[in-house]
Amino acid sequence: MLARARPCVAPRTFATSAVSRSTVELSYEVQEPPSTDRPVAQHTKGLVVCHGLYGSKQNWRTIAKAMAKDYGVPVYSLDLRNHGASAHTDSMTYAEMAADVKRFFDEQSLSDIALIGHSLGGKVVMSMALDPELRKDALSHLVSVDMSPAQGAISSEFMEYARAMLEIDKANVTSRSEADKILEKVEPELSIRQFLLTNLKRTEGAMHFRIPVETMIKSLDEIGRFPYAPGKDGEAPERQWDGPTLFIKGTKSKYINKHNIPLCKAYFPHMELVEMSTGHWCQAEQPKNFMDIVRDFILKA
Repeated sequence: MLARARPCVAPRTFATSAVSRSTVELSYEVQEPPSTDRPVAQHTKGLVVCHGLYGSKQNWRTIAKAMAKDYGVPVYSLDLRNHGASAHTDSMTYAEMAADVKRFFDEQSLSDIALIGHSLGGKVVMSMALDPELRKDALSHLVSVDMSPAQGAISSEFMEYARAMLEIDKANVTSRSEADKILEKVEPELSIRQFLLTNLKRTEGAMHFRIPVETMIKSLDEIGRFPYAPGKDGEAPERQWDGPTLFIKGTKSKYINKHNIPLCKAYFPHMELVEMSTGHWCQAEQPKNFMDIVRDFILKA
């Protein structure tokens, strides 16, 4: 069964003791399990999945269906702000994106959820887990796919992608093949170009990106940051989450490495690390292996 959210509404603002954040309603799909008679269903009430930069809930549709069937729990795939069908805003800090996801949990009355995030989504889910105002019963497990909580400049190709997308927007191309030729100048790999082009939609006869490309360009520095300070000189970081946490590393990727693994452990003391012989898109390159790893983690944690 596939369900969709009602249309997104205007941002809503709430206040905390430290900051006032504007949240947006997130577009989503939920894959309902044909049967709940599965071992995973004894350990968590469901999965919520957050995609990476330039991604959307659409990227997870196939694997979400398979996970719902295999695990016996509902799987919610979200569009983060400025992605997919969710609202566009001028700001996209991790604190704000985590607050959006927390709002989704509250609106759906979710608890005991295994929260999964890939890349950008990995930092979003880590930020949510570390939020001091998160309900204690919200999460059963946390999974970050090929992303650490380290701060630093993001890979240069993401800026190149954004500039190419902006060129496509301004060129008013009329076909995907025209857009692909422009994108090919910065990305030779077809599968990555196809992933980026899933954001194209036809508007008044021309093809344009559904994501706010100029906002993305302005936000890339922010996307390299993390909202909670690391500890200094052996001290604990600003926040910790002591629930069961899994970091999945692609061995051909450098996002999780020997330099930032100790930082993962500092923020998430009960973490484990599993490697997959993939690049950055672990779940797309080896979906069955990915599902097996997540299942085993939930069952033993």
